[in-house]
Amino acid sequence: MSGDGMKLVVVGAAGRMGQTLIRLIHETPGVQLHAALEREGSPFIGRDAGEISGLGPIGVAVTSDALEAFVHAEGVIDFTSPAGSVAFAGLAAQARIVHVIGTTGCSVEDEEKFNAAARHARIVKSGNMSLGVNLLGVLTQQAAKALDANSWDIEVLEMHHKHKVDAPSGTALLLGEAAAKGRAVDLATSSVRVRDGHTGAREIGTIGFATLRGGSVIGDHSVIFAGEGEQITLSHHAGDRTIFGRGAITAALWAFDKKPGFYSMLDVLGLAKNQ
Repeated sequence: MSGDGMKLVVVGAAGRMGQTLIRLIHETPGVQLHAALEREGSPFIGRDAGEISGLGPIGVAVTSDALEAFVHAEGVIDFTSPAGSVAFAGLAAQARIVHVIGTTGCSVEDEEKFNAAARHARIVKSGNMSLGVNLLGVLTQQAAKALDANSWDIEVLEMHHKHKVDAPSGTALLLGEAAAKGRAVDLATSSVRVRDGHTGAREIGTIGFATLRGGSVIGDHSVIFAGEGEQITLSHHAGDRTIFGRGAITAALWAFDKKPGFYSMLDVLGLAKNQ
């Protein structure tokens, strides 16, 4: 790590999270913006990364050359798309650097490619980078384990802004996985994602998902445990997108001196031992 801090690349620099990350890196001790990357043909190529994020000039021009951006970097923070994240993971493996992935909507095949890249890169991936959500996941697993599946139904409710393209959200799936782990079942075969028409009675032991979209909601998640005559709700409200950026920077710094591997935010926060 250089004297000015860990050298980080922000990919998708002109997006909402990219701009947030540029501002956070600028104000956070121990890290520095090494490069800002955008897709080829973006109107932001060549512009100062500080100017597009509202900081004013900081002397880092937005580029579309990923190889040049990665070659002398120490980490990359990535809230882009599944295809983009897979490509960046390959580059991070070649450069043997840290790759923090906050991208959601990834397929099983994508996850396999991340695991392959983790043989050489230090990859930290989570459906949500915030401390509160990851703690909520631990609590969800504990509650699911404690409450009998024959008597308690589990529903995961999430709401996001109208521009979000994947559903259920990565965070909702993270919470569903935690519930499934607590129940010692497979989420893929135990979850109900869509209800429409004459569905019949709710099947015992299933984990339901409900998805809401609208307005500018950054992220609201609840896990509802519904029993006979009583209900427990565990909730998290994201009021500011910076919570994800701060978590991602924390993850990058944590992974800097770790061995190559595939990690989660539970590892970063020291909560993995509870799982």
